[in-house]
Amino acid sequence: MLVPSLFGENLFDDWFDFPALKGADQTDRKLYGRRARMLMKTDVHEKEDSYELDIDLPGFKKDELAVELNNGYLTVSAAKGLDEEKKDQDGKLIRQERYSGSMQRSFYVGTHVKEEDVKAKFEQGVLKLSIPKKTEAKLPEKKTILIEE
Repeated sequence: MLVPSLFGENLFDDWFDFPALKGADQTDRKLYGRRARMLMKTDVHEKEDSYELDIDLPGFKKDELAVELNNGYLTVSAAKGLDEEKKDQDGKLIRQERYSGSMQRSFYVGTHVKEEDVKAKFEQGVLKLSIPKKTEAKLPEKKTILIEE
């Protein structure tokens, strides 16, 4: 049976939300909500001198990704369009399940991080980012001396 999907949600999601029907596919929904399949799932590792991010972006190519740093926020964007040139010559398309659209996710990294400090590598559908740990220059503490009576 073909179940229609509107705005990334199946029409019958609420009807099939019975405990007996819940399986391994429901795990992501508990964590991320209904739009789990459209999120950039990310692992963040803390190293001695940096933070390492592994962001899953299956099906995307390197030229469909953008990483920007603005006002202390590191934003990862991905946009995918459908290839309109490919047509099915043998018949009519009944259902198309290819993703077309864009997504983005932002991480606050602080205003002390500069573009040239961030390293990015994309391989096998995983974007790997390395963000150095830098401490912001602390303002000198104001020390007061207690005056006795």
